[in-house]
Amino acid sequence: MTASLPLDSSSPATTIDSIAVEAAPVPRLVVSGTGRVAGVMLRGPRQDLPGTVEQAGERFTATVPLLVSRWGGPVLPAPSGSYALALDAAVIAPLPDPVLAAGLLRAEVVAGGSSLTVDVSAPLTDDERGPQAQAALEARYRSAKPAPINAVFFESFYGQSATCNPLAIDREFAATRPEVPRYWSVVDASVEVPQGSIAVIEGSAEWWRIRGSARLLVVNDWLRNRYRRRSFQTVLQTWHGTPLKKIALARPGVTLRAALATVRERGRWNIMLAQNQHSASVFRSAYAFLGPIWQEGYPRDDALVGGNGASIRERLGIADDVTVLLYAPTWRDDRPEHVDHLEVAAFTDALGPGYITLIRGHSRTLLPGRDVRASNVLDVTGYPDVSELFLAADALITDYSSVMFDYSVTGKPMFFFAPDLEHYREQLRGFYFDLDEAAPGPVVQNASELVDLVLDRERVGVEYADKYVAWQERFNPRDDGRSAERIVARLVARKAIG
Repeated sequence: MTASLPLDSSSPATTIDSIAVEAAPVPRLVVSGTGRVAGVMLRGPRQDLPGTVEQAGERFTATVPLLVSRWGGPVLPAPSGSYALALDAAVIAPLPDPVLAAGLLRAEVVAGGSSLTVDVSAPLTDDERGPQAQAALEARYRSAKPAPINAVFFESFYGQSATCNPLAIDREFAATRPEVPRYWSVVDASVEVPQGSIAVIEGSAEWWRIRGSARLLVVNDWLRNRYRRRSFQTVLQTWHGTPLKKIALARPGVTLRAALATVRERGRWNIMLAQNQHSASVFRSAYAFLGPIWQEGYPRDDALVGGNGASIRERLGIADDVTVLLYAPTWRDDRPEHVDHLEVAAFTDALGPGYITLIRGHSRTLLPGRDVRASNVLDVTGYPDVSELFLAADALITDYSSVMFDYSVTGKPMFFFAPDLEHYREQLRGFYFDLDEAAPGPVVQNASELVDLVLDRERVGVEYADKYVAWQERFNPRDDGRSAERIVARLVARKAIG
């Protein structure tokens, strides 16, 4: 049970004697009781849900909508997770039954001691929710013989966002083939999908139907065991980055079980995308992939060619005269919940006034981690599109993340903070090439050294100019802003879509 987080202005004598979750007109938590309450909020690991309080003498009614606008975007259901009521109160009311707000979310109130938590999950019906329901839907999916539909099924990072290479390809389809329906697999209704596309909640009956009948599937990660490719389907595996660290069959200590799973998975793909020749060679060997690999650059980087970050900085609430650093480390296999290897708050303090650091965790740290909170740090792990953050940032700090191969399209400075370089390279994952030798910016293991280098960016830029050009020639030869255009044209020519 998540511990309650008391507000300073609440009386410790507060008592909750009524709890309700309403589905309409807006999904919301309503709690009433006695005591004086100045404010109310549901707090999650990466999202807070503010509410309002009506006070009438010693009676109060607190209302917290379960919808929220994130990063200035549309009002959508809160991401799935547990939200603790920030109210120091004794709970004496009976708990309401779980509530399904159709198409939006499912909410269940859980209490323990003096804490009250709202568990928000995807809006699956009783016929779709739980292992038995999913087993029945999967059995139906596997035995069905669906007629093909001329549509595209997109999925990015297991449905946690509608971003990356699939998003850029979606936008090209919208521009050139608007008559083709575009479906997005999403973990819940909190995921904003591109305009004109249709969200399908993972595990819903409609999700199973579309995934089994769409002619083209565009994904950037594994489809996993629940997918069975039909003869009329084409799977385009865009992947999600040029690899520095070893992947798939090349990972140190790969087990037989993992190797078999890797071979089964790559058998579901028809085509792979590669940002460059280096990636194509790695994918061919690491996945033992026998199909075509298209080297067309990365669609997600089209937006970086000639793009401007002014509107993104405004959306993030960052003034024009502030220097923005983007710290985007990769995840650690042995510490998947840990992101802040730099201690960004202290690092940004050391830089002095006029700096802010955006910290962006890997997609695998989105669920287990918690936001870093500091006055000079903005945690953007949950920000939908990292390409927009590239445009907003004046410089990148990373370690072994594939963001290094995308950010270089911008030509802006890059720094590599790698305090565990030897452990990561020699024991944890291994590298495909020598980062020290090839990096288009300094590789350091000491935060104070990094501070000095960031403050002296112009000199560093001159020192690494030749390496930067060589890096771009090696890894960004086709990142010219037209990658998605070429890929969609090839898919149409291949008749992967009608």
